[in-house]
Order: sequence, then structure tokens, then C-alpha cells
Amino acid sequence: MNNLDQQLLSLLRHNARESVATLAKRLDVSRGTVTNRLRKLEDDGVIVGYTVRLRPGNDATGLTAWMSIAIDGNEERRVTASLLGEPSVLALHATNGRWDLLAELRVASLPELARALERIRLIKGISNSETSIHLETLRAAPADARGDG
Repeated sequence: MNNLDQQLLSLLRHNARESVATLAKRLDVSRGTVTNRLRKLEDDGVIVGYTVRLRPGNDATGLTAWMSIAIDGNEERRVTASLLGEPSVLALHATNGRWDLLAELRVASLPELARALERIRLIKGISNSETSIHLETLRAAPADARGDG
């Protein structure tokens, strides 16, 4: 993956419904380039699907979990690209300290969480992980304070 692919994935993570024409304009490349990059990312398994993200609290039937991830050596780009393509990953954060990444996972059920964790743990370059299931929100920041509103 190159810098253009990373920028394209970033735009799609923000809005997966963005048109190819709009993506091309934002990236300052042709529509054909965007189409070709999307096809390659899909063929390579980096993009495994497109999904709808609901605002937290709108889906009372799902589960949220946080997965702390340690990465082997120089595998951060490979691991990050794979995680960005994982449908259960709602958000991905780089961290410092014991863990390299913190992935916010959103799934419909415990069996789906188990399958997502199994897929993630198979990603080459992940050396260790720890997962916590969200039980209850005691206080949430307003949307504008989080930067997503």
C-alpha cells in the first residue's frame, strides 16, 4: 500500500458512500485511478466490505469491545491496513506504552465477537492482544468534543 491508498482508506473510513468522482477530486487524481486503487485494495483483501456505522447508543442490540494490540517489529503498516479492512473495527487508535494500537470493535453478538477476534488474531504481525467488553457508559463526551460531530 502506498500513500494514495492510505489517503483513500482514510476518506472511505469517514464516508464509505463517497462517490468515486468526489474521492478523485479530494485526492487530486483521476476517477480511473481511484477505481483501480479500490479494485486492487479489494482484490488484495485490504477492503473486505463496506458498512454502515451507527452513532453510539443507537444500536442497543450490539456489543462494543476494545482490543489492545501489540505489534511485532516493523509490521505496523501491514497490521493497520488489515485492521482498517476488518468490518468489526469501528475505530483504530495508535497508542504508546505496552500496546501499539487500540481497536474499538462493534459486533452484533458474542459469537460474532469471537469470530472477529479470531480473524484479528490471525493477522500477521500481531504479537499479543487483550480484549475488554464494554459493559456500561458512565459518562460520554459531547459529539463536538470528540471531534466526530
